[in-house]
Amino acid sequence: MPDPILPRRTLLALGGAALLGATVRPSHARDFTGEIAGEQALESAQPHRRNTQSFRSARWEDHFDTRRNGCILCDVASRALHFWSEDGETYLVYPTSVPMTEEFTRRGRTEITLLRRYPVWIPTPSMRERDPSLPARVEPGPENPMGTRAMNLSWQFYRIHGIDNPAKVGRMASNGCFGLFNHHVEYLFERCRVGTQVVVI
Repeated sequence: MPDPILPRRTLLALGGAALLGATVRPSHARDFTGEIAGEQALESAQPHRRNTQSFRSARWEDHFDTRRNGCILCDVASRALHFWSEDGETYLVYPTSVPMTEEFTRRGRTEITLLRRYPVWIPTPSMRERDPSLPARVEPGPENPMGTRAMNLSWQFYRIHGIDNPAKVGRMASNGCFGLFNHHVEYLFERCRVGTQVVVI
């Protein structure tokens, strides 16, 4: 299959490997399904598992009626987050942590209701019930499980956020949220707004 041509201002970012520019033909990509040989960057960040081969291609039209306010698709199976901007000029694909079990996984349609820089983390009541040793509150900083940015969803206690431990990215490691490398979530955060559509599959 010939190498894809990425539209102007499209960014394909996997494990820190990013391509920016006008009409880019990535020399390291065989196709747009996630067979990205930029696995070295991902592997160095998470030596336990390389999941770029399991990334699935996605089209916004298969999950959304419109790109209004931008669209985010969280794919639990391939442990990836896809973003399409409202104007169609930007497409992002990032590896992400996913819920630890099906019990913690919520699927369906939601949206961003709040964007927070350097968020405070407060464990949910059920998390503290399962683990009473959890602190009642964690202030912003390197120990904060939500990293440097958090985007609250309309589902209570569900977030897209940064991470305190990069080794969690690409793993089943959360209580329901989707965690990205901090530099990825910071870039995504600037392109989202209250009302950005989110679908979890």
